[in-house]
Amino acid sequence: MPEDMQAVATTILGREAQVLAYGDLAKTGKQQVLAANVVPKTPQNTIPGTVVTRAVIAENDDGKWTEILRADEHLKNTQGFLALSPIDPISGWRLQWEQNTETGLQLYFTPVKGNSDPHVLPVGVRWNPKTKRYQSLDRSYEHFLLESPSLGEARSTLR
Repeated sequence: MPEDMQAVATTILGREAQVLAYGDLAKTGKQQVLAANVVPKTPQNTIPGTVVTRAVIAENDDGKWTEILRADEHLKNTQGFLALSPIDPISGWRLQWEQNTETGLQLYFTPVKGNSDPHVLPVGVRWNPKTKRYQSLDRSYEHFLLESPSLGEARSTLR
């Protein structure tokens, strides 16, 4: 792990932060880092992924690292709360991610509650090249959804 990527993660999330991915994650030509506070003993069940309490994507914009996506109690970007986010605060997320050569990083956040119900659907998140930010996707993972400035409105407005 390059020291500069770990330093970014530590600055944003503290010394327990782990870098999960880094590079041109969104296929924009800018360096990004996906960092998280990973739960040391991930509960074993049928749902794949890494359990995190917080996760962040930060982007290097002319030498300055800026947080552009955050998953803590809620899913947020620079414009507000992501659509399909649970209204109740989430203490942990089961995070899965994959890197697509054309569309870039795609993330799947599944709320971890109690025994992790396998029927809870993940919230898909990907870089939207039209809006130039990470946004959640509809349940087909094909269409971007608008964010909301307040949680009560963060439902499913198509964009």
